[in-house]
Amino acid sequence: MNMQWFNQHGIQFTLIAAYIPLPATVTTTILSIVLARATLRYAETTDKSLALAREEFERQWSPELHIKLEMQSSRKTTIVVTNLARISVLLQMVQLRRLDMGVPSLRSLLNEPLVGGTTWTDQLGQNLFACTGDDYQGQIAAAVAFYASGRLYRTDWFRFQVEVRHGELLRLEPVNIAARRAHALDDEEETGQELVKDVVQVMAAKA
Repeated sequence: MNMQWFNQHGIQFTLIAAYIPLPATVTTTILSIVLARATLRYAETTDKSLALAREEFERQWSPELHIKLEMQSSRKTTIVVTNLARISVLLQMVQLRRLDMGVPSLRSLLNEPLVGGTTWTDQLGQNLFACTGDDYQGQIAAAVAFYASGRLYRTDWFRFQVEVRHGELLRLEPVNIAARRAHALDDEEETGQELVKDVVQVMAAKA
């Protein structure tokens, strides 16, 4: 009797035992897909974190200066240069020009260190009027050339709306135009050589 029962149900046990690996295989496949997606998401998150960290590092350690012209009185103007980065720079030249002129009308040579996060201020005196003349209404622009990490950089041109009448300054306001980051003058060979020549001349004169 026992033998008969075993023979009847033995085939069923064999079929069940044969199908047991199938759900295990399906479960393993599903888990593998879930783990693969989780790994991809982790890799994407890691890449984004690295990109943000790299951008933050470049933003803090790449040279970046901000220029502001301030009107103190009708005859007195101040230039304020702020080092927005952590890296220290060496200011070499301040340039002023009217936008209707192709080349700077004024170049003031410097040799001033500017530590990261600090500000350098100087009086423009008659330099502003040398740029604008006794009567002018329009925009002027200011830029600064400086050394950082052994390379010569120049800021973008910061623009200002100015009005001068009979040698008196009536208006001086910044123009809200987004400026590009400071760029090395290696890409502007002619301008770079000219600025380097001016810098070398002033250093030789001081020596």
